[in-house]
Amino acid sequence: MKNTICEISGRNPSPVEITGILERTKKIAIVGISPKESRDSNRVARYLMEQGYDIVPVNPGQREILGKTCFKTLKDIPYPVDMANLFLNPTRVPPVVDQAIEKEVPVIWMQESVVHNEAAKRARETDIQVVMNLCIMKEHKKWMI
Repeated sequence: MKNTICEISGRNPSPVEITGILERTKKIAIVGISPKESRDSNRVARYLMEQGYDIVPVNPGQREILGKTCFKTLKDIPYPVDMANLFLNPTRVPPVVDQAIEKEVPVIWMQESVVHNEAAKRARETDIQVVMNLCIMKEHKKWMI
């Protein structure tokens, strides 16, 4: 039996498209960010901040992470963001993608091991660019440095 968690239907953007996404993006909502420095979500957010991106933490259990106001959900952010970067169990992805569609977020980036083909298909049908099962930090280091 194949591992359906990491099977991607549809296509991730090409390296040229990923580079374009990383160049255009300025404000990134990190959905599922942990306040713990040892967690990947926190480490990636710190890296993105060091690279000049403005991060917006989204975690319902926190008020502030990395010195920034933390929002309960993507829809609670009172201004536009360029990307929703998801550090979530794949089962929690669909409602966040629905919020991203409603909020007209241009890019949804699902981190490594985060794949939800149905939600990705819905997002793509509204012209949202979707990246799945890739680490934004690794891709940034590969294409932008």
